[in-house]
Amino acid sequence: VQLQASGGGLAQAGGSLRLSCAASGRDFSDYSMYWYRQPPGKEREFVAALRWKTGKSYYADSVKGRFTISGDSAKNTVWLQMNNLNPEDTAVYYCAADPFDVVDTAPTGIFYWGQGTLVTVSS
Repeated sequence: VQLQASGGGLAQAGGSLRLSCAASGRDFSDYSMYWYRQPPGKEREFVAALRWKTGKSYYADSVKGRFTISGDSAKNTVWLQMNNLNPEDTAVYYCAADPFDVVDTAPTGIFYWGQGTLVTVSS
């Protein structure tokens, strides 16, 4: 399994960024796809998840209403639209995948990780 994340960069507070995750190497139809982030000096934390089979999405409270996870199963691509960014959103963002149609937000349970993409939000 390969997960290629892209789209990070610098944004101003109140701005938007869109992250992409291109997945390859498996049939992902029964997978759950995730975005996690690791702020500077902090532990990795759950951001959002998407179950391919049902299309149901899940969010951390800190991003609910501002971030949207979506995906195109035909393209094996997942996006994270991030709006109304604030400096606390500054982190390395990671795409991840689990071969289960069940969402478990604990990062220790993740099977596959992509490389991170850095998001920096200036005040």
